Amino acid sequence: MSREISWSKLFEYRGQVHQRYRDIWNIPILRKRFPLMLRWIQDGDKILDIGASNRDLQERLRRHFPKLIYKSMDIDREQFHDFYTLEEIQEPFDVIFLFEVIEHLSLEEGVTLLKRAYDLLNQGGRLLLTTPNVFNPNRFWRDATHKVAYCYDELGGLLLAQGFQIQAIYRTYNDAYHRYLFRLYVMAPLHRYLGIDFGKSILMIAEKRSNGEK
Repeated sequence: MSREISWSKLFEYRGQVHQRYRDIWNIPILRKRFPLMLRWIQDGDKILDIGASNRDLQERLRRHFPKLIYKSMDIDREQFHDFYTLEEIQEPFDVIFLFEVIEHLSLEEGVTLLKRAYDLLNQGGRLLLTTPNVFNPNRFWRDATHKVAYCYDELGGLLLAQGFQIQAIYRTYNDAYHRYLFRLYVMAPLHRYLGIDFGKSILMIAEKRSNGEK
């Protein structure tokens, strides 16, 4: 199928995500993102970090994967990066990171970014993506540069529309352990009643289909 936005198809794909995760409370909570990231990376993988900021992930990852190849892309030319635009990138990768990036783009730009990520991945490549959790309104509205708020099923639908398979979705919340437990076990009923989540971001792990279908 074409990877342009088809609203009827997007509605269908959103429904597929919604069947798997009926509401935000069905999505598991994740306290620390980095250990999960390590499970989706192999030594020798070639990684592209889009929106890499100060490239701090490079050294953290190389402590675990010394043969890893890390490249970064960011529009900030005051920092060193391998690429400063998507158009410069002309090589394939095994893993792409998109951490807190897509919400800074318009919907059309976000779809273009997901298409480009799909095309840059090797078959079986993984996309790890985070965006603010819209059920935690403070997380999105406190930053004036945020443009599009994505519900988990909407973003999942857009990923499916590009040909990705969604492997997992998480809500992320990292705090002191006693506050984490308090939120998780004491305050959870109130959060559900109010329809406001304490999870700060949504983390999605998607894979490029090995059969090449889109």
